[in-house]
Amino acid sequence: MTTGSTYTLQEINALSHDDFVQALSPLFEGPPWIVAETWSSRPFRSLDYLHASLCAVMYAAPLEQQVALIRSHPDLVGRAALAGTLSPSSTHEQSAAGLDRLSDEEIAAFSRYNQAYRERFGFPFVICARENKKESILAGFEQRLHNSPGQEIMLALGEVAKICLLRLRDLIRS
Repeated sequence: MTTGSTYTLQEINALSHDDFVQALSPLFEGPPWIVAETWSSRPFRSLDYLHASLCAVMYAAPLEQQVALIRSHPDLVGRAALAGTLSPSSTHEQSAAGLDRLSDEEIAAFSRYNQAYRERFGFPFVICARENKKESILAGFEQRLHNSPGQEIMLALGEVAKICLLRLRDLIRS
């Protein structure tokens, strides 16, 4: 999250439900159900406790809801990225990994991997781009294409948790 307001933890704890959802909804792609459900766990005594509370809601959700969360993520170097229609957070994260500076051959490789991955699992490949570069992301595609769907759901949720933590650190100031 590169733009917008930042908050102290005390300010987050004092927000109404609607304001809390609005402020924290950029932590996750898609509908803000995780944030909405986490509000009732206030007060949060630390950023780590807030993150753990958010992740607990995500991991406790029914499988269908978890898969819908994963499906809300954009493909890496996909149509939205190439068209410039990613969320500000996703744009920043893909840029940090160097995914906005690819050769035509690299774009084609990402396109092939995105398609193969979606065909195998039915959802996009999710990886914390801010913790990776294009080479490690491409290697991740190759490695993870051999996993079972259940393994990939758990790995993707783990990556969503990492993305959330980094976005949360951008949002909460000391």
